[in-house]
Amino acid sequence: MIIDAWGQHPTLRHSQDPIFASLRRWTKRTAPTEAPPVSVTLAAMDKGGVDRMLISAWVAPRNVMISNDEVASFVAESNGRLVGVGSVDISRPMEAIREVRRCVRELGFKAIRVLPWLWEVPPSDRRFYPVYVACVEEGVPFCTQIGHTGPLMPSEVGRPIYLDRVALDFPELVIVGGHIGYPWTDEAVAIATKHENVYIDTSAYTVRRYPPALFEYLRSHGAAKVLFGTNYPMIVPDKALEGLDALGLTEEIKAAFLGGNAARVFRL
Repeated sequence: MIIDAWGQHPTLRHSQDPIFASLRRWTKRTAPTEAPPVSVTLAAMDKGGVDRMLISAWVAPRNVMISNDEVASFVAESNGRLVGVGSVDISRPMEAIREVRRCVRELGFKAIRVLPWLWEVPPSDRRFYPVYVACVEEGVPFCTQIGHTGPLMPSEVGRPIYLDRVALDFPELVIVGGHIGYPWTDEAVAIATKHENVYIDTSAYTVRRYPPALFEYLRSHGAAKVLFGTNYPMIVPDKALEGLDALGLTEEIKAAFLGGNAARVFRL
C-alpha cells in the first residue's frame, strides 16, 4: 500500500492565491480558473499507484484558503481514499483548541497541520502550544513544514531545530515534519533520531532530489521514521516516485517508507 502523507485537494482560493506565484513560476503552470473535482486528485493517485492521500486544510492569518469543512466534503466524495488533516487559527487559542477537537471528533480527521511560514513564527512560539495540547489530548499527530519555503516568505522559521524545543516540552506529541528540512536536512535527521515521536516526510521533493543525508537515514536507522509524501498538486505521485527502484532499498524498508510508517503514525 502507498500512502501519501502530504497532499491537498485545492480550492480555487488556494490555487489562485498570490503567495504561490513563485511556485507557479518554477512549475511553469498558470493559476487555474476552475476548481478541480475530486476525481482529478483520485486519477492522479491512480496514475502513481497511491492508495490513500492525506489532504489538509490551509488556515493563514486572516485567510482560509481551504477550510476544514471543505476538506471533510472532499474526503466524503473519495470513497475512503482521501484522509482529512485539519488546520486552525493559532492567533485565537481557545477557538483553535475547540476546532482541533471538532476536526477529530466530528469530522474524523487524523492530524492537524499548521505552517510556521504562513504565520512567520517558529513552531516553538507560544501560540502553537494550545494546539499541541489539544493534539496530545485527541491523540493525533501535529504536522508542519520544515526547511526553506517555495513561496517568497521567510524560511528561517522552518529550521528543524525549533522542533527540538517542542518535542522536549511535549514528548507525547507525534510530530511529522514535511518537506525534508532542506537545506537543514542534517538538523531534521538529528531531531528525528533524538526524539521518539518526531518523523520526516518527503513531500515537495522527488526521489531523485532527496539529499544524501535523508537517503542514508532512510536506508539505515531511520527506516521507521521517514514517510513518503508528494505535496500534490505541486508534484504528482508518479513524478515524485520516479527513480525509487534506483535507491536500492530493501523490500521491507520500501514498504515502510511508502505506506507502513504513515499507517502507523496516522493510525490508518
